[in-house]
Amino acid sequence: MDDETWTSEEFGASHQGRVGVLLADGSVPKPVYFDGSSGTGHDVAHWSVYDGGCWPERPRAAALRAECACGWTGDPHTVDWAGFGDLPFREAGTEDADRCMNDWDSHLADVTRRTIPLPGELETLLESVSTAIEALAADAPVAAVKAARQLEIIAQRTGYWPANQARSQEPEQVAAALGLNVDQTRSLLARFGRWSPYL
Repeated sequence: MDDETWTSEEFGASHQGRVGVLLADGSVPKPVYFDGSSGTGHDVAHWSVYDGGCWPERPRAAALRAECACGWTGDPHTVDWAGFGDLPFREAGTEDADRCMNDWDSHLADVTRRTIPLPGELETLLESVSTAIEALAADAPVAAVKAARQLEIIAQRTGYWPANQARSQEPEQVAAALGLNVDQTRSLLARFGRWSPYL
């Protein structure tokens, strides 16, 4: 299914965002099926296809809103069809689509605030290490790779016991503290704890 999505490095698929569409009756339209020249087609759910076109028949968007994989939705932004003139929806609607992305960014900021905080000194230290490796990369990229590899080893070593201890806690509570969904949390703990995520 063709669509445009947004993700963050910290939350990944748990908070994947997109521009959602609402019709005049408040319902969410189905993806639009486009026939291919070779006889195979595909579904498209990108907001720009909901322009009221007739080939294939497409419903007309009444509003755009941000949507997140976690179930959160932003406030609708009414589509001003009268103000578009002759511009196609894919161009005229970009301002509303950008508003949706800004709404999703605000949602991620709220998610971040609800996660378990790190001690200030540790946050500062991690930021310093990241900055130092980026600076090193400008002059010595191989050394920067070595430094990143050392961080990877440290993460695997120091994450082992905490992951095993967190495994005994309620999955929903751990997921909420990390800002992830339960499945992604289980995969993360399994990776650090070195067990199969399918157990």
